[in-house]
Amino acid sequence: MHSKSLLKKYVIACILVVFAIFAKYNMHNMEFSNIRVSDVKIEIGTLIKKMRANRKLTQEELARRLNLSRITIQNIERGSNFTIDTYLLVLQYFDEIESFSEYVKSKIDDYSELKSIY
Repeated sequence: MHSKSLLKKYVIACILVVFAIFAKYNMHNMEFSNIRVSDVKIEIGTLIKKMRANRKLTQEELARRLNLSRITIQNIERGSNFTIDTYLLVLQYFDEIESFSEYVKSKIDDYSELKSIY
């Protein structure tokens, strides 16, 4: 159980990193932070690889369970060429889509509370 709790905390932390690009965006200066999309994709890949390893699944086994190719799983874990749909499918498989959805809803609420500058 302790391992699952630790993994869940890691997942939430990595999900927060995914949205760090948007949080770091400075709307007044119209500049992006130093975080690169490619770096976040690599972190997402690392997260997925750790979730897969935690369940003691091979790339082939995970691919079969998700109706994807092993190459797709390999690409995701390397942080290259994956879609948000594929990422969400993996989160759903590992029972993490709810925490991701809750984070998105909280950000929607945060932005709903901001007053317009227009």
